[in-house]
Formats: sequence, structure tokens, C-alpha cells
Amino acid sequence: MLNQHPGRRFRFGVFEVDATSGELRKSGVRLRLQDQPFQVLLVLLERPGEVVTREELRQKLWPEGTFVDFDHSLNSTVNKLREVLGDSAANPRFIETLARRGYRFLVPVEAAGDIPAAAPASTVAAISLPDPPADAAAASLLTRPDELPHVPHGYVRALFLLVQLMYLSFYIAALANLSHAQEVLEDVFGVPGWVQIVVIVSAAIGIPVRLYLLACMAFNVGSLADKFRRLFLQLFLLDQLWALAPFLLVRRIGWGLALAATAALIYVPFAQRTLVLMRDRAERS
Repeated sequence: MLNQHPGRRFRFGVFEVDATSGELRKSGVRLRLQDQPFQVLLVLLERPGEVVTREELRQKLWPEGTFVDFDHSLNSTVNKLREVLGDSAANPRFIETLARRGYRFLVPVEAAGDIPAAAPASTVAAISLPDPPADAAAASLLTRPDELPHVPHGYVRALFLLVQLMYLSFYIAALANLSHAQEVLEDVFGVPGWVQIVVIVSAAIGIPVRLYLLACMAFNVGSLADKFRRLFLQLFLLDQLWALAPFLLVRRIGWGLALAATAALIYVPFAQRTLVLMRDRAERS
């Protein structure tokens, strides 16, 4: 498939594409990109600023007679391309999504057959590149958007709202029963009374945060995935603290059930992240 663009090279920003060799480089360093995302990139680079329809991409990637879940496969292909470029569908720098129509390449492209070839690996090895974003390493350990199934927006929305309501109920119940919580903390666990202040402060922080997330999901606020990513670390720490909330009920539910509930709550921050990414993916489909 690569020989359809003989001798063509493209540049946009710090990226360079060699259609002959099928290579994508960033500041001279080769990036790994599969064939189908590379083909999509070539089509977009040949028509910067123009709308490339989904049907055009289907004909390019899957010849007539090919049986494939086209919508899912194309979305996954574009997501892989965005991931390599460091792009975002919510705040696109390179590839803009036009709902149910297609895609448009946003930045100027230099296309010429005589662009000098990229430096060899021995040369580019000495190039000093900036460190990846702090969340890049964490993101590589967690589920990526292109790995998620397509789930109807209504299901995702309902589950996310239920999670936020669950945390709100934790905060309100704890604040309404402070004396009982303090008694459990002092008599059962032997912790000092100042821990009650931690409960109050964390609940006071958590309530507006949960109301904000509830409003964002309920009213379909745009770029929720990007907003949630920026809040993820702080939410993760807050949620891990409140994962211990079942132990405040240890006298009523017992140690075994309290431990099981805490183990389940430890996972909830990751579930929230997955739901937000699913919602973002459903909107882009």
C-alpha cells in the first residue's frame, strides 16, 4: 500500500512523513505507527484543511468486498494515529473530527519530493528530547481509549452519575454522623481525634468536586475527558482515602464485609476514568 505515494515526503510541525519507507518521525526520531493509521495520515496530509469523508477512508483502507466493522475499525485507527501524534479529539491540534462526516487536518503541511531525508539513527540518538508529560507513564499502565469497547452513551452516563451520587452519600452521611465516626475512630482503631478534621476537610472538598462532575456529565459538558485527566491524581488520592469509609460501619457490618467493600472502592477511581473515556469515545463516533 505504501507504494501508492512514491517519493513523497511531508512535514508538519516537528513531524516528518516518508511515504516511500512508511516512516513517521518526530524531531528526527522514528515513531512506531501501524500501516492503517499511516495510510489515514497520508490521506489527510495530501488534503490539509479539507474534509476527508469516512467513506473515502473506507475505500482507502478496506477494498470492496472486505467484511469489517467499519465504524469501530476506523475509530480505532484514528485513535491510534492521534495517540502517536499526541493529539486529542476533544482539543485537536492536528486532526479534527466532523461528527458522522469525516476528518480534517488542521495544520499547514509542506509536501515536496526533495525534502532532505531524516538523519540516520546514529545521528538522532544524540538529540535531546523533552521528557514525556508526567501523566504519560501512568497512562501507559492504564486502559487506553482505543482499547475500550463501544458502549451507548446512556449506559456510561448513568453509571458515572451513580458513582458520583455514591460518593456524595458517603460525604453527607459522614458529616451527619460525626460523633459516631469519632467514637469508632477512637475506640475501635485508637486513632487520635484530629483524624475527624481530615474527614471534615476531605468531605468539604469532595462535595463540590462531585457536584461539578455530576453537572458536567448531566449537561454533556465538552472536553470532560481532558478535565477528568487533569483531576485524576487529586481524585485518586481523595477516593483512596474514602475507600476506608466502610470501616466506620465495622460495628454494624463486621470486619469481613468492611474489608470487601474497601477493596471494591479502591477500584472505583479507575472505573470512573474508564467511564469518562468511554463517554468521550461514544461522542466521537
